[in-house]
Amino acid sequence: MELAQVRLLVSDFSACYRFYGEVLGLKPQSGAANGPYEKFSPAAGSAGVALQDRAAMAEVLDELADAATGHRSLVVLRVDRLNAYCEEITLRGATVLHGPAVMTDRMRAAHLKDPEGNLVELQEWQLLRG
Repeated sequence: MELAQVRLLVSDFSACYRFYGEVLGLKPQSGAANGPYEKFSPAAGSAGVALQDRAAMAEVLDELADAATGHRSLVVLRVDRLNAYCEEITLRGATVLHGPAVMTDRMRAAHLKDPEGNLVELQEWQLLRG
């Protein structure tokens, strides 16, 4: 078994497409800016973040027609230079809500939200201290 992607059900597909592609700089798989589906991949690794239009999925599962409430996901992306990356994405329209800050002895992190309110954590892994 292999994790292929984390898929987010979104109502404003275009805004989320722009956020993950243009703001965070992830590469879209097909360029389907109007949906109903797109997978985004980082420059390294095989896993990705995918967007799925919530209304399209509601045609499959009726319960998804209800509006989503609360924080139901956390997308985690690892970056090499957290401070520089936060500066870059801020210039492209992101709002960093917390950090960059030390989270553990091995990790620094920053947190932001996508246009649908999904939480995104940016991690910079540190060498073990000792």
